[in-house]
Amino acid sequence: MQVERLAADLGAEVTGLDLSVADQTIADQVYQLLLEHKVLFFPDQTIEPAAHVALGRFFGQLDPGHPNLKNPFSDHPEIFELAASRGGIADEWHSDLTFQEQPSILSILNMVTCPDVGGDTMWTSLSAAYSALSPPLQEMCDGLTALHDADAHNRSDQATIHPVVRVHPETGERCLFVNEHFTRRIVELSPTESDMLLRHLTTAVADNRFTVRRRWKAGTVAMWDNRCTQHQVQNNFEGERIIQRVTVIGDTVTGVSDEARWPRWSGATRPGATSRLDRQLRNHLRQMAATDEG
Repeated sequence: MQVERLAADLGAEVTGLDLSVADQTIADQVYQLLLEHKVLFFPDQTIEPAAHVALGRFFGQLDPGHPNLKNPFSDHPEIFELAASRGGIADEWHSDLTFQEQPSILSILNMVTCPDVGGDTMWTSLSAAYSALSPPLQEMCDGLTALHDADAHNRSDQATIHPVVRVHPETGERCLFVNEHFTRRIVELSPTESDMLLRHLTTAVADNRFTVRRRWKAGTVAMWDNRCTQHQVQNNFEGERIIQRVTVIGDTVTGVSDEARWPRWSGATRPGATSRLDRQLRNHLRQMAATDEG
């Protein structure tokens, strides 16, 4: 097995492994590389859906496809498949499934077919983005939470609240945990303040200094840690682009402290406000309070 680093903050290419016949020993070695490099690329792989799913199961429970999207070709229940010929891909920065209470731990993508030009994917390091914030802003973000929902999939009813800054359960790194695709509102701030801070944080996440970019070739497998990275697809291609992905779920999102998970400030919802986000946030906080009382 050979490992070549690709960027300063994340990314490595791994050769000399056949993932289609991986066992638990190989999976454990790969996982340690993932913790170190955050994103791994395995070129020249031939992996069928059954082997793809078997590989994912070495790392934990798999998401049953995708909660809101249908596969165009594959009928395997644990494979999420996305096909596009002119855009129609996730071109906003995001971590997978953050609108769920227990979102994704990691994802494994197989590039089945890729266009001759364009359609690259970028990843960014959320620990590097957090470290680049000024200490006063870090301290404030440590004590905030944010509402995430699946409005991007036309399911705004699927929502949860996570810390703005999470602690990676194995590396101990502090990572920004807001994204432009699923994060709607900073709970403890007014709508105007929330918009300002989210714009600043999502811009910080997208800083090119913290990124790695992959030019795809068919047969490349990528694996990334959703707890400390975000990714986006460059929507600048023409031609068929087909990916198959398995997603390991069951993540527990933990803030910097108990005060950060249930923050030091109460939610800044205006009682008479009628905006959709205000109403959604009020309803979600009521549900959480009812659950705690129960």
